[in-house]
Amino acid sequence: MGPLSERESGILLHPTSLPSEYGIGDFGPKAYRFVELLAEAGQGCWQLLPLNPTSPECGNSPYISSSGFALNPLLISPDLLAADGLLEKGVLDAIMVPETDRIQYRSVHSAKLEILKRAYKEFSKERGDFSGDYESFCDRNAYWLDDYAAFTALKEESGLPWHRWPEGLRKRMPEELEPTKKRLEGAEFHRFVQYIAYRQWWRLKEHCKREGIRVFGDLPFYVSHDSADVWANPELFKLDGDGRPLFVSGVPPDYFSKTGQLWGHPVYDWERLRETGFEWWMRRIDHNLEMFDLVRIDHFRGLLAYWEVPGTEKTAMNGRWVKAPSEEFFETLRRRFPSLPFVAEDLGVITEDVKAAIKDLGIPGMKVLIFAFDGKPDNPYLPENHEANSVSYTGTHDTNTVRGWFKEEATQEVKENLFRYLGRRVGEDEISTEMVRLAMGSRSRLCIVPMQDVLNLGSEARLNVPSSPLNNYLWKMTGDLLGKGRLAEFAQITRESGRSRMP
Repeated sequence: MGPLSERESGILLHPTSLPSEYGIGDFGPKAYRFVELLAEAGQGCWQLLPLNPTSPECGNSPYISSSGFALNPLLISPDLLAADGLLEKGVLDAIMVPETDRIQYRSVHSAKLEILKRAYKEFSKERGDFSGDYESFCDRNAYWLDDYAAFTALKEESGLPWHRWPEGLRKRMPEELEPTKKRLEGAEFHRFVQYIAYRQWWRLKEHCKREGIRVFGDLPFYVSHDSADVWANPELFKLDGDGRPLFVSGVPPDYFSKTGQLWGHPVYDWERLRETGFEWWMRRIDHNLEMFDLVRIDHFRGLLAYWEVPGTEKTAMNGRWVKAPSEEFFETLRRRFPSLPFVAEDLGVITEDVKAAIKDLGIPGMKVLIFAFDGKPDNPYLPENHEANSVSYTGTHDTNTVRGWFKEEATQEVKENLFRYLGRRVGEDEISTEMVRLAMGSRSRLCIVPMQDVLNLGSEARLNVPSSPLNNYLWKMTGDLLGKGRLAEFAQITRESGRSRMP
C-alpha cells in the first residue's frame, strides 16, 4: 500500500510564512494555532519545506544550507524562550516589528542572533532543569552536531568559506583541528542554539500528534558546498585537492528555465558512497524520519542519474547525465526503512527508468494541477489520470500561486482547455477555489494545497522562482489571514471530497 493508506488532505505552509510579531514565522504560538486550525478544518497533514539553516547570501533558500542535519535558528520562537525563563519580557518588546507580508531577513538575522546570545548567557548561568536534557541532546547528536558547531564557529571567526581556511583546518588534520575545536568558544553557543531549536521542534511535533496531524517534511537532494557536511565528508563529493567542486548540480533546460537550472551544489561521488554502504545518506534519512512522519525526497530522479555540470560553467546547459548505483541504493533503503514513508518529487522531464523505480518501490509521486491543461487527454496531471498512490497539488512552492498563474502565465489556449474541463468559464476570483475542488476530487489518496491557494492569493504571495536567485522565500502571512473565513470553505471542500477527518 505504501505510505498513503487512506484518503486525506493537508496544507503546504513553511513555518517562516506563519504570522509573527518578530518579522518571521517560527515554532511558537502561531504555529500551534495553525496546527489546531488544520485539525478543525478536517486536515490530516502539514507539509513543510526543509527546516535547515538558511542565509541571505544564498537567497534564503532552505535547499541551500550549511547543514543537512541542523535546524534553522530563525525558526526559534522568542515567546517560547521567554516561557522557558531564558528571556525577559522587556527583551521581547524591544524586538517586535510592525507586521507585514514580507520577511526582512537581514534584520531578522541580527535580531534573532542577539536574543539567542542573551538566552545563552542566561542558560550558562544556571542550567537547572536543562542540564541533563542538554547533555543528552549533545551526546545523541554528536555525529553531526560537533562538526556543525565547529564549522559554524570557524566560519564566524574567519569570515571565509571552508575551502579557503588554512590547510590544516581545511583538510581536517587532527593536530590542528582538535586544539582549534577546544579553543572555539562559539562552538558551544551553536550547540545550545541547536538544542533550543530541536527542543521547540519536538514540542511542536508532539502538538501535531495530539491534534492528529501528520508532519510531511522535505529532504533536499543536495547539500551546499560551504556546509559542515562537505567539510566533514569531502571524500563523498567530487572535489579537487583544494576542496573546490569539480562538478556541480543542476538540471537541463525544462519548464522552469530555458538554460536549465544551475544549482551549484557539489555532486556526490556515488562510487565512494556505495563503498560505505551509503551510510551518510542512510543517517540523513534516518534523522529526517525521526523529525517527520512522511518525507518528500527532492529531485528523486537524481537517485538514478544526475545532471553533472563542470564547475567552471555559468549555466546548466553544458552538463551530462551520470548514472548513480540506484539498485544498490534502493536495496539499502528498503532494508533500513521497510515501510518506505517517502514521496518522490518526480516533476519535470522524467524518464521511464525513474517511473519504473518509483512504481517498484511503491512510493507516491506528485501530480500538479496547473500543468494539466495542455489539451492532451493522456496528460498525467489531469485529475482522472492521477493514480491512487500519488499526491495531488494545485501548485508547489516552485510554481506561481493558482491565481497568479491564471492571471499572468496561463495562455488563452490553456484557459480555454480549463474552461471546457470545468464546463464553464471562471474568473480570477473563482479560479483558486475551482482548482482546489479539482485537486481534492482526484483519486490521489493525499491532496496538498499551498496556503496561498487556500487564501486565493495572487503572485504577490509566490514563494520561489526557481530560475531567479533573488527575492524568494519572502512571503509571510499576516495575523488576519489566520482567520477562519477561507479555511471554512476549504473544510467544506474537504468534506465534499471525502477527505475530512472530522465526523
